[in-house]
Amino acid sequence: MSDFAPPPFVRQELVPERAAPIKTTGFVGFLRTRLFNSPINVLLTIGGILLLWFTVVPSVKFLLIDAVWTGKDRTACLAPSPDQTVGACWPFIQAKFSQFIYGFYPEAERWRVDLTFALAALLLLPLLIPRLPAKALNAGLFFIALPCVAFFLLHGGGLKGFGVSWMEGLLSGFNDSIGDGGGKLVTFSQTVPIIGSLLWLLGKFLVLLSMAVFYVLLPLTWLNDKILASASPLWADFAATAAIVSLLLFFLAGGVRTGWRALAVSLLTFAGIFVVMAVMGLDRGGLPVVGTRLWGGLLVTLVVSVVGIVASMPVGIALALGRRSTIPLIRIFSIAFIEFWRGVPLITVLFFATYMLPLFVPTGFTIDGLMRALIGIALFAGAYQAEVIRGGLQAIPRGQGEAASALGLSWGKTTALIVLPQALRHVIPGLVNSFIALFKDTSLVSIVALFDLLGILRAAFADPVWSTPTTLFTGFAFTGLIYFAFCFGMSRYSLFVERRLNAHQRN
Repeated sequence: MSDFAPPPFVRQELVPERAAPIKTTGFVGFLRTRLFNSPINVLLTIGGILLLWFTVVPSVKFLLIDAVWTGKDRTACLAPSPDQTVGACWPFIQAKFSQFIYGFYPEAERWRVDLTFALAALLLLPLLIPRLPAKALNAGLFFIALPCVAFFLLHGGGLKGFGVSWMEGLLSGFNDSIGDGGGKLVTFSQTVPIIGSLLWLLGKFLVLLSMAVFYVLLPLTWLNDKILASASPLWADFAATAAIVSLLLFFLAGGVRTGWRALAVSLLTFAGIFVVMAVMGLDRGGLPVVGTRLWGGLLVTLVVSVVGIVASMPVGIALALGRRSTIPLIRIFSIAFIEFWRGVPLITVLFFATYMLPLFVPTGFTIDGLMRALIGIALFAGAYQAEVIRGGLQAIPRGQGEAASALGLSWGKTTALIVLPQALRHVIPGLVNSFIALFKDTSLVSIVALFDLLGILRAAFADPVWSTPTTLFTGFAFTGLIYFAFCFGMSRYSLFVERRLNAHQRN
């Protein structure tokens, strides 16, 4: 037994110790696995460090280390001697800060801008937090009630009429324009012998159409005359509008059987409008009027960007659905609209909306300069949103709509409840990218004499009290930080929404 030898596959000595594994966690592991794990990454890391050294370090030195923080005029931001360097002139920002925020808004009325900002933040934050309840009510207040309240807060003034008077005046103005146009065509047809008969027929048709519309509007005109003859025309108009709208919603929702909820919602809505009108004194002239020519700075930037983003979404959705429609007229109109607005630069759109749009409105009907720019930007952005949304609609399988049809859902319910929510979820990055681009493009409104944040900044440079070599760079650095904060915030929130909506697709 002592001569027994172990089999050859049995090891006779201990296995030597292996080297310790390379650390892959912590700061050292990050450097080893991400930055210096290959020759190419080593070169890229060194290049990135050099880029940061030659860009970030001078920027920090200019903005913080060598910056001037106190002073009353340009002398505080001038170098004492040629061999000394002076950084950012922050006293210039402090002196012009209120102008950057409010523009030329009267100082005594700036509380109205602060209140508008506070209301917008108070209504927007609950919409951005998913766990908070009452999203439908909050959305209605933010997208419907807030714009009306903000208009009377920022612009001021009161109401001379409500729904009935406003609608009667608008329709009558358009009808008068149609009749005047027809009469001018009839007169002009006598001077053009070649196509005179065609122009005469078109003019006569417009005149007859205007006469027919006049008789159709007679009940509305009669009601408006009765309202104007009452003791309090505004409240009489308000009551008539509330009654007409509530009854229409009641009958459209099903009448006696299922229309009571719509009637109650309509009456509660008009009750809320009544309270707001009474509190703001809109029947007594309201707040002092501040024309939009006095608006400026961050106020104009936020108004143009928010209104453009909110108004362009329904326009884009309607155009995207219209471009996929099976009705040729709707599809051709949507394609022509999208291609036209995407084929012209935004500057052209702003010039057209500012100087040409008043030529197409009825006689006696005026549109404010800021409102013209808002209309142009909303239509321009809507054309781009339409193509983004159409890409999301094409990503939805046809079986989704077929399954909804099999369940008996109409086209409207299928689109609103099944197809469109999935399509919008797919195109969140594209939509937010368009929002960010629109927010930055608001600086173009300064071309049509609207002083946004950059426009006010350029106007502030003309002040000789703060004319220094570093004032220009300080101002652009300040506005750049503001633009970056808003754009970065939109980008990060869109990533949060994407992760939350796509949580069910994670493995």
